[in-house]
Amino acid sequence: MLKRIMLLVKPYWGRIAAAAMMSLLISGLNGGLAWLVKPALDGIFLKKDATLLTLLPFAILALYLMRGFFSFGQSYLMRSTGAKVVRDIRNRLYEHLVFVPVNEFKRESSGAILSKTINDAGQLQGLIAYSVKDVFVESATVIVLIFVAFYRRWDLALISITVLPAAFYGAQRLGKRLKKVSKESQKKISIITEFLSETFSGIKMVKVFGREGALSKIFRDRNQDYYRELMRSARIVEFTSLMMEVVGGLGITFVLWYGGRLVIKNTITPGEFFSFLTAIFMIYTPARRLASANNGIQQAKAALERLDELFNKEKESEGKESLRPINDCIEFRNVSFKYPTSKNYILNDINLAVKKGEIIAVVGRSGAGKTSLVDLIPRFYDPVNGAIYIDGVNIVDVNLKSLRQQIGLVSQDVILFNDSVRANIVFGNPDASEDGIIRAAKAAHAHEFILELPNGYGTIIGERGVMISGGQRQRLSIARAILKNPPILILDEATSALDTESEMMVQKALDVLMENRTTFVIAHRLSTVQKADRIIVLEKGRIVEIGAHEELLMNGGIYKKLYDLQISSAG
Repeated sequence: MLKRIMLLVKPYWGRIAAAAMMSLLISGLNGGLAWLVKPALDGIFLKKDATLLTLLPFAILALYLMRGFFSFGQSYLMRSTGAKVVRDIRNRLYEHLVFVPVNEFKRESSGAILSKTINDAGQLQGLIAYSVKDVFVESATVIVLIFVAFYRRWDLALISITVLPAAFYGAQRLGKRLKKVSKESQKKISIITEFLSETFSGIKMVKVFGREGALSKIFRDRNQDYYRELMRSARIVEFTSLMMEVVGGLGITFVLWYGGRLVIKNTITPGEFFSFLTAIFMIYTPARRLASANNGIQQAKAALERLDELFNKEKESEGKESLRPINDCIEFRNVSFKYPTSKNYILNDINLAVKKGEIIAVVGRSGAGKTSLVDLIPRFYDPVNGAIYIDGVNIVDVNLKSLRQQIGLVSQDVILFNDSVRANIVFGNPDASEDGIIRAAKAAHAHEFILELPNGYGTIIGERGVMISGGQRQRLSIARAILKNPPILILDEATSALDTESEMMVQKALDVLMENRTTFVIAHRLSTVQKADRIIVLEKGRIVEIGAHEELLMNGGIYKKLYDLQISSAG
């Protein structure tokens, strides 16, 4: 754990070194305060030394002022270091996670990942700001005060500190239990974060199905589970404190009894005894804080283990070759695919060659593998068997950025960000000019409605674009794809969730977008794919038919059945 902490704070060793120096000075000042008790008692109260009465209070005041100054500096440095370390961890975590394969986000919910990034990383701030600080300050303070105590009276000191090893052993055992409980409590808060994320993202469904009360009960139950884990942690932490208080009380009680007898017998002066007693009193306070610091370290261990689960997720694999813009064709060679969590193949032995500029429609029943097929092109997933080639180059051998720069995606599930219209359009081309943005918006038939928004292109559209209509969201996503100007285009059910008027507007925008691009169109409504150069029919992960619209109707196969079914349903 110490090695992990040192690696975390390594960039800020200067602050740590300064804080450590201040810690040593604080420890020395604490020892000095205990040391001054003897001259204060013996010189002022027993010998009635007026000069000492004048000087000693100023000396004590000076020590307190210096201790306060160094305590402020040391605490600020450690807290700022803790905040910087947490900031760095969150930055590293985000930068790591955005390069993790898409399938990893299917294994773990976004709420759980969010909880680890925010809550678990936040635990480390307390570790460095308080626990590590206490280890620095209190360890040195204990050593200095033990020296003072031994110097004043070695036999009493030996008696006093014999109880400390037992106390620290007990604190260590409790700390291990606390680590387990802390890990469980972090799981519970992760569940709550996940539940909140799902509830608020699906608030329309919650309301339309009248599930507010039922979900509130579920939340109360989960919140109660988290509360129980927090109380288990609190009991361990407070029992550690209780144990240290009892140990300290026993030690001081015996010292007071034994030392009082020595004073009565004139074996030691009252000043010596109270100087010693002050040192012992001051030892038990940092000892208690050291026990608490151990608890903090154990809680941080649990947080680090959960963060390691995210850091250990492997990044997307990629080749070193840079892919040039498509010049000939995209080819699927014997491609088979299944998801990591599935036993059955989604795609089986797909062979397909798509020429540059060709429009390919992919149709089939639900679950036939349409989206899985096009998701392999930008390498959201990799084939289990076979390979995909662009101009004869296996896409697993190329740089992912160079591959994805060539691909534009417009899907039914429109992803927009809680930012301005302008920021959402330029998302794939941040260096675009204002004229380029407007041209893309006009081509997507979005310019007119954008101008009607309160702040035009500067209007904030809310999370996932909730402040605008579905058709408007879709046209913004098309404008984004037009501005990126990719040679390969994937349209995944881009119009299926729209009303007739919105669909007409979006379809016009799509017609502009598809010009001179190699396009893969997934469409539920077969009337929208009739302009495709070829239509591929998938059935149970296999290509069972391929041809133009009229040709497939004449063949009387699955495509004709699907088409007739839709025509009869529409009628």
